[in-house]
Amino acid sequence: MHSIRDLKNQATRLTMLGLIVGAVLISFSGVWVKVAHVSPNVSAFYRVFFGSIVLLAAALYQREVKWPKLRHLLLSVICGILFALDLWLYHYSVQYIGPGLATIIPNFQVFILAGFGILFLKEPVRLIYLLSLPLTLVGLFMIVGVNWSELEPSYRVGVYYGMAAAVFYAAFILSLRKLQADQMGAPPFFVLLLVSLSTAVFLAAEVVHHNDSFQIPDLQSFFSLSALGLFSHSLGWILITNALPKIRTSFSGLILLLEPALAFVWDVLFFQRPTSLVNWLGVVIALAAIYLGMARKSADADRTPGAVLIPRGSPEIIQLLDNELRD
Repeated sequence: MHSIRDLKNQATRLTMLGLIVGAVLISFSGVWVKVAHVSPNVSAFYRVFFGSIVLLAAALYQREVKWPKLRHLLLSVICGILFALDLWLYHYSVQYIGPGLATIIPNFQVFILAGFGILFLKEPVRLIYLLSLPLTLVGLFMIVGVNWSELEPSYRVGVYYGMAAAVFYAAFILSLRKLQADQMGAPPFFVLLLVSLSTAVFLAAEVVHHNDSFQIPDLQSFFSLSALGLFSHSLGWILITNALPKIRTSFSGLILLLEPALAFVWDVLFFQRPTSLVNWLGVVIALAAIYLGMARKSADADRTPGAVLIPRGSPEIIQLLDNELRD
């Protein structure tokens, strides 16, 4: 007969397994984008489109569909624009610099969010935050090289796009939390459905603007886009959302670094990214700096949403995690 402690340990192990599997699933996002025979605009659209189908099914099942107030609709549109810009930049960055580096750079959003807290929320400036900023730049230059002018123009554009994606994703997180605060107690799936649909509309408009086709050209592309939307964008985040409130933030943040770390590994394994020992050391330094950038000063912060490292990807985790932590 199992003791209560044994049952708790087993539950903890299963929770950790779910968190790890979720991070692994999300780490393949850039791989699916890279191998799909469609433009970055189209892959970004289908990523959110398939996710919207999941949210619509959940909202209908929970009977949460209702017409929103005009203010909430406008906030949802703003969130959708910011998330669409983030995904657009990320998917193009994947094409220019590969899924590894394109996934690491946008995770620098932790510094932008921390800076926002310092400048506008009067949060104290921590020494560890000041130290992590130059450490991040050192890691980045060790990956891309110090001879910036010798890099291909498209490669430099990819790095810029990755940095811009970090900015827009940070803005998206802040705007989504504003929407959550205004709709406290509102059905979560329907709120997210509005945001996802807004994102899909703007990405669809970008596809039309570039005269791209919505047609999925072959089975490989169909499988890749389906895996991107259903596994990386939906299932991975469901697993993470379920696990995060049950694990200490300091430990879960470390596990979630598997996402950008594995994305870089997949880039080397699947796409033969040329990587030297210095490049690998730069990856380690950059990821360590990201972890330090989101570290909190006190143990009490382990229970607050702001302390969580939120990898790029899906709005579902932000809303559902905040709800869990409030409960």
